[in-house]
Amino acid sequence: MSRPRFDKLDPARQQRLFDNAAEEFGDKGYDGASLNRILERSGMSKSSLYYYFDDKADLFTTLVERSVGFMLREIGGFDPADLTAETYWSEMEALYRRSVGMMNKSTWYVKMGRMFYRLRGDPKKSAPTGRLFQAARHWVGVIVARGQELGVVRRDLPDSLLIDSAMGLGEALDRWIVAHWDDYSPDERLQMAEQHIGLFRALLAPPVAPAAD
Repeated sequence: MSRPRFDKLDPARQQRLFDNAAEEFGDKGYDGASLNRILERSGMSKSSLYYYFDDKADLFTTLVERSVGFMLREIGGFDPADLTAETYWSEMEALYRRSVGMMNKSTWYVKMGRMFYRLRGDPKKSAPTGRLFQAARHWVGVIVARGQELGVVRRDLPDSLLIDSAMGLGEALDRWIVAHWDDYSPDERLQMAEQHIGLFRALLAPPVAPAAD
């Protein structure tokens, strides 16, 4: 993973590197992207890059992580502590819809998603992608725990199973969305928010007790 020393690099140089990396990966794809071109445009040497990152996959995953962070800042999130039983699922749906809306405006995120999952599917290069999933798993755990407090998430299964199941569904939806993005109009993509959050709700909501005879 990117080393802590990278955070001490001048912010302008950090931004220049990520801007050029984003352009290169976006234009050439992961496999076609050239570290030499990224470095030349960024005014960095290869030894400098390896001082901060393990390899090309590490640079790309760090770029994705920062992009996800930027997206969340732009669309706005929510504080789980502010959720209520009445707003829990509607807030999830609203966040999903805002995310899709931003992707509608900038398909760059879709390109990054496609490359990310191709990288994740390569056993030789996938290790850095685990960082993002660890962070996502923590966030899902917080959301599940808050839902249980509010009585809108089931408690009859182990928490680890609920979290793993939600993560599995989330990854399946992510992969499907970036693979089929071009098959749908912007409005159709937005309409998916209700359907996809409905899948999470069906998975996580407390089971309905059978009606009494």
